[in-house]
Order: sequence, then C-alpha cells, then structure tokens
Amino acid sequence: MRYRSLLFLFATLLALSSCVSTKQMSYLQEHEEEVDSIIKVERLRQPYRIQVGDLLSIRVKALDQELVGMFNPVGEANPNATTEEAVYFDGFTVDDHGNIRVPTMGEINVLGFTEKEVREKIEQKLLDEYFKEEANIFVTVKLAGIRYTTLGEIGQGSQVVYKDQVTIMEAIANAGGINDYGDRENVQIIRQYPQGEEVHTVDVTDIDIMKSPYYYIQPNDMIVVNPLPRKALGLGTTGLEVFRTVSSLIVLATSIYFLTTR
Repeated sequence: MRYRSLLFLFATLLALSSCVSTKQMSYLQEHEEEVDSIIKVERLRQPYRIQVGDLLSIRVKALDQELVGMFNPVGEANPNATTEEAVYFDGFTVDDHGNIRVPTMGEINVLGFTEKEVREKIEQKLLDEYFKEEANIFVTVKLAGIRYTTLGEIGQGSQVVYKDQVTIMEAIANAGGINDYGDRENVQIIRQYPQGEEVHTVDVTDIDIMKSPYYYIQPNDMIVVNPLPRKALGLGTTGLEVFRTVSSLIVLATSIYFLTTR
C-alpha cells in the first residue's frame, strides 16, 4: 500500500512539473489588474546606424533622369534576377572598412551613419561635384530589407522582411512561431554593435514587451529560443502526453517491483 502511495505521489508531482502551462505558451499577456486593452506605448526607437555587412539600396533621381542614369546601375549585373536577387546584385554592401562603392562617386564611408545621414552625404557630394541646385537632385537611401536569423525552438534559418521596421512578434511569426517546447519567457536577441555583440533577453509572454527598447529588431539580429526543461525530460507538453508517459513509467516500475520481489 505504501509503495502504491509513493508511486501515485511521484506521478502527480511529475505531471504537475512537466506540463507546459497555457501561461507559458501564450503571447502578450496582460496583467490581471489591467482591464483596459488599450496600451499606451511610448516608442523611443533609435534610428538604426549602418554596420559592416549591411546592404543598401541607393537611387538618384533628377528632372533629367538621363543625367543621373550612371548612378543607378539597375539590372546591369543580372537583368534576369528576381526581386530579392536584384537587391543583392544592385545594392551596395558595406565593406570591412565601412565603405560602399558608388558608380562615378567612388568610395563613401557610411559606417555608423543613419539612412538619413547617408542620403544627405550623397546629395551634398552630388551637388558639390556633379550638379547644380537647378537639377533638383532627389536621393533615396534604404536598407535592402531587415535580415535576421532564428535558432532553437523556432523555425530556423535566415529571414528577410522588406519593411522599415519589424517588431520581435512579427519576426517570430515570420519564422513560423515558437513551438510548444520553446521558452517564451527568455527569448534571446543577439545584437551587433560597433564594439561587438551583446545578448538581450525579452519575455514575449508579457505585454510590457511593447515598451521594451528591444521590441523592434534590427538588421543582423539573431533570435535564439532555448528549450524548456520539459523537452530534456521527454515527458511531453500536454496533460495527455504526460499522463501517457507517467502511466508507462508506473507500469514499468510495477513490473520490475513484482519481478524482483518474487
């Protein structure tokens, strides 16, 4: 009788500690004391500063478009390329020294500059060396998509989103979401800075993440979702899975007990 009681207690504790709760699997949960679904978020997103390896799309326009054609080598490298391939072939990659090579203008240092600052830099260079104010030069400088990588308990691989800004929730959804074994409360963002890489941890189950400075991802971010301890135990995520596993363990333990006590 005592043996059965111990087995029952062991099974109960194992089941309670092994199930992945709804709270651990739900995104953007509000606090219990909050009843208003409208969240005032003060977004202080800092402008992104260009880093080594970034891919820039630069276009120059003017009243006479033929005059600026030499600055827009669209489709020259591979006219049959798809949209994403065209960005790769026609874009400008920031080299190890923080420079890009623009036709006719040569090398321009862009490391640590924002898109706006690079645009102003190119516009000024064009006006100083090639055109007059009357040409109405119009320059656009944009990152060729936000590229990031996902690893762990999430769809793994490199992703590209062609938007000016992407939230961590959009990035996760675009990668296929976090699976049942993923630790949503400790999602790691490995971010590149001029001085090196830093690791930031966010909780995507908490709605307060919308106030986090890491709510918006940056180009070259790596999103890592580590597994919950339940995966290592191999007991399952749902109550039914845990019940089946525990039942099998109890049957095995009982069989061994009777075999060894005969």
